[in-house]
Amino acid sequence: MDYAHQDGRTMVHHQHQGPLRILQSLYPEGDAVCHNVLVHPPGGLVGGDVMEIDVHVQPQAHGLITTPGATRFYRSDKGLATQHVHARVAVHARLEWLPLETIAYSGCHGVNQAVFELAPGAELMAWDITALGLPNANQPFERGQLQQHLEIKDVWLERGLIDAQDTRLMDGPLGLAKHRCMATLVFACGTDLSRERRDMALSLARALTELTPAGLMAGVTSPHPRVVVLRTLSPLVEPAQSLLRGVWSAWRQGLWAMPAGLPRIWSM
Repeated sequence: MDYAHQDGRTMVHHQHQGPLRILQSLYPEGDAVCHNVLVHPPGGLVGGDVMEIDVHVQPQAHGLITTPGATRFYRSDKGLATQHVHARVAVHARLEWLPLETIAYSGCHGVNQAVFELAPGAELMAWDITALGLPNANQPFERGQLQQHLEIKDVWLERGLIDAQDTRLMDGPLGLAKHRCMATLVFACGTDLSRERRDMALSLARALTELTPAGLMAGVTSPHPRVVVLRTLSPLVEPAQSLLRGVWSAWRQGLWAMPAGLPRIWSM
């Protein structure tokens, strides 16, 4: 996916191999922001599958990418299932990477990796929401592994190995504390944030985390002058997803002076 800004309009040129593709470009906010929905008709990944997503946002362009449903790592007896996202955001460009949740089924062996490169003046809002098993369907995450990798190149890196049989990690108070959904929302820039914008991002997020329902744990930090990170643990996907959407909307309004309307596909 290659986003370019021409005559006040962001347009995307795209090509694919295999079933992964994007739907028609949408402009619910006007010409400046191009919304796209990534569709993977098989619905999930098994051992040996590799899904690669490459995104380039050229100067002044603004792309928003989401999905119509969850990314699923299914049970697999042999080999890794891999999703690799690599996005490059050019000078004074913006990218919003907002896929719906990733579901790790019991018995999966998956790698979920996203790497973002930000040029000076580039800005990014991106999240990762991971559900371990399907608790409401009585399908707990009892075996298998999921490797997580979320990176702002040369600035910030978060990696983890979720092993279903690591009871200290899965159930311990210093691990997931029996929660089965973990989520991260990142606001990142290619240049150091001003103190005012950094403090605004932190205060907007903290105001919403104070309103979280019982059972959901959340906190926001700035581990680097170019990054603000919200992390949350939740028993289920929906409370975590609701919090991330709320903070993303608040950041959009406060940091970018843009409306907070949700992508149309989320309400279908």
